[in-house]
Amino acid sequence: MTFVPEPLDPDDDRAPYEQVASSLSAAIRTRKLGPGEKLPSHAKLTEHYGFARATIQRALRDLEDEGLVVSRKGSGVYVRNRTERPAGLRPYVEQAFSKDRVTIDFAGFSSETLHGALQEPLDKIRVGRLTPSSITMRILVPDMSVPQAAPVRKDDGADDKRLRDRMHDIMVSYTRSIRDAIAELEHLGLVAETQISVRVHSGTQFFKLYVINDEDAFFGYYPIRPNKVVAQGETIEIYDLVGKDATLFHHSINDGESSSGAQQVQQARMWFDSVWETIGRDFDLDAR
Repeated sequence: MTFVPEPLDPDDDRAPYEQVASSLSAAIRTRKLGPGEKLPSHAKLTEHYGFARATIQRALRDLEDEGLVVSRKGSGVYVRNRTERPAGLRPYVEQAFSKDRVTIDFAGFSSETLHGALQEPLDKIRVGRLTPSSITMRILVPDMSVPQAAPVRKDDGADDKRLRDRMHDIMVSYTRSIRDAIAELEHLGLVAETQISVRVHSGTQFFKLYVINDEDAFFGYYPIRPNKVVAQGETIEIYDLVGKDATLFHHSINDGESSSGAQQVQQARMWFDSVWETIGRDFDLDAR
């Protein structure tokens, strides 16, 4: 069966190459274009989308940079066979919000990256371009009221409550912003049902994990790097967990029940549920 791209949204105000890249990446993520399949030619994509050839080339370069496709000289552009590859989180989050029921489980050091990835789909809900009926999120983060393996002072490797208080404030700020933005959607009648739950645990979170709609999992390690931060007015050299350097790897149940990707998603759900239901403790974002 010949693949035919979905038509673009006429109200989409993104750059043309971004619209094309988003359309094709959605087709790849939903397996309308399966691993190893060849994409339509530049000429066919140009004709279908109605944009210049340079726009199509820029979109395909973005997909190649994201690890979704590979270009073979003289042959064409193909969907990559590998499913365990570095991946960008944002397009998958936006795709998740096109479903009727949205579920996101996040475990990490803070919810800063999740906060950033949610901004565009939430904006699209506000203007009526995405219309989920329910949004459920569970956020699992370390308890910064107890000593952690990191962040710690660089000079002696010792725990410092000022550093933990700083990380606590960062986590609360981003997580509260997520909760309030999503609760507002329900208040405005844009989403029928929303629920954001936060739990903490006593262990240091050395990796971040996202499980999206029980179909896709993203996993990445936090590297520990020297850093300088200001805590309670003092500059402190520390060993820090650096989220921006965490490469995410994507696994999907769409790879097939017996595939490595499907097993990774299953194990990610099992791990998250086990921590959430045992050592995870409810956390009040509004507590003083």
